[in-house]
Amino acid sequence: MFTLLRTLPARQLAIEQLPALAGAWLIAEFFYKFHSFSLECAGFLLTWFVLDGLLQFVKRAAGYDK
Repeated sequence: MFTLLRTLPARQLAIEQLPALAGAWLIAEFFYKFHSFSLECAGFLLTWFVLDGLLQFVKRAAGYDK
């Protein structure tokens, strides 16, 4: 997490990571009821990873990648 925040510019964090983070947070909050902090945290992180991957795929497919 520290490396993510340190290496990405603030603009890129806001445009790319914030939507994926917010989406993963909402999905985890509403749907993940595992009654275990560890499982819910892992589910949140996995969801963030998948959403970020989907956003990166859409960005490349739309031609917005550098």
